[in-house]
Amino acid sequence: MRPLAELFSKLIDKIRGIDYLDEQVLTEITRELQRSLLKADVPLDLIKSFTDRAVQRMKEERPPPGIPLKDYVIYIIYDELVRLLGGEAEVNVGIPKRPYVIMLLGVEGSGKTTTAAKIALFYLKRGVKPGLIETDTIRPAAYDQLRQLAEKIGVPFYGEREGRDAVEIAKRGLASLKNVDLVIVDTAGRHRNEQALLEEVRAIYEAVKPDEVMLVVDATVGRQAAAQAEAFMKYVPVHSVAITKMDSTARGGGALAAVAKTGARVKFIGVGEGVDELELFNARKFVARVLGMGDLESLVERVKAVLEEEKILEDLESGRMDLLSFKKQLDALLKLGPLSKIMELLPGTLASKISEEQIELSQKNLKKWRAILSSMTKEELKDPSILNASRIRRIAIGAGVTPKDVKDMLRAYEAMKRMSKALRRQYRLASRRGGIPQP
Repeated sequence: MRPLAELFSKLIDKIRGIDYLDEQVLTEITRELQRSLLKADVPLDLIKSFTDRAVQRMKEERPPPGIPLKDYVIYIIYDELVRLLGGEAEVNVGIPKRPYVIMLLGVEGSGKTTTAAKIALFYLKRGVKPGLIETDTIRPAAYDQLRQLAEKIGVPFYGEREGRDAVEIAKRGLASLKNVDLVIVDTAGRHRNEQALLEEVRAIYEAVKPDEVMLVVDATVGRQAAAQAEAFMKYVPVHSVAITKMDSTARGGGALAAVAKTGARVKFIGVGEGVDELELFNARKFVARVLGMGDLESLVERVKAVLEEEKILEDLESGRMDLLSFKKQLDALLKLGPLSKIMELLPGTLASKISEEQIELSQKNLKKWRAILSSMTKEELKDPSILNASRIRRIAIGAGVTPKDVKDMLRAYEAMKRMSKALRRQYRLASRRGGIPQP
């Protein structure tokens, strides 16, 4: 997401510096806006219609009372970008029937096989039992890749490494996957030629009769995403789209806009290589992050989910705070993903105060401290007061760090312990007053 956000940072800085809106300022904003959209590889016709609407609104609309002009200009751009990327309608991820069958399509290199596993894990975390089928008979590595990913996340898998008939593999896979709620069918991304690929896709579609056909598109193709979607749509209906590699390219905006133009609905975006780095696409939240407004709602949701899973809140509220609790908190932070991605969810004014070097150092410290804690005995984790110089040396050797690193981690732990006590006092005061303390 960061490369795309960087394209709009100059535009937002320019708008934040305006006090009035005359023709000259409006022209400057328009040019910077068009430049950002061009660099994002948004189709030219969409850029023109977008800027025409945005400029017209800037000329005609007046900010509501109490809203500064510059903030309202940013709001107009935000509102029009949301419309450009498909509107505010919520994505439906419900499973209306069991088994529900999703068939994945996409060209070679789009990340389709990895996305199959990501979707399976996404639903598994929501209490749905998924199963995976690999039908790619052209690329043997696809079978190995999906089988290994299925084993990693713990879901059933069907494939035939030496199989030659993709349609029959799909049919046998459906018959073999019993007691699952969701079946995800991965298909080939390349063939002898494009025509052969599209005909195989249609044959699998007719044999499997999936409930949903999902096209997987690589964000780096930009506006060419529309051509891919339209090519597949001639052979099978495309109900939803997953766009991969959104974290690594500024052209993701072009891919999103191009797909929205076809009428297809973007459902997921891949935000990293990890099997858990898949997000539901929400145009409103996505645009807020791109424009530096952040997405605190998503951050709060992710933090709450991890805290509840690790039962850390119980420790904070009860006052229990030993190194075992501290270890749980580090595990929770690491589960949220790279700190650089968490920073993207913060509003620009907060995120801008934290440098790349600070983020990188913090990420290294988290991993280093996790290694230190893993080198401790249960007795040491429960009672840090017994940690003398000889124990610290042993722990440092076991973790591959220096004794100073161990002492730094212990200082961080003591700071967290003090904060835990302060939180507990606040919660007690709040409970007496019938409310929750605000930060």
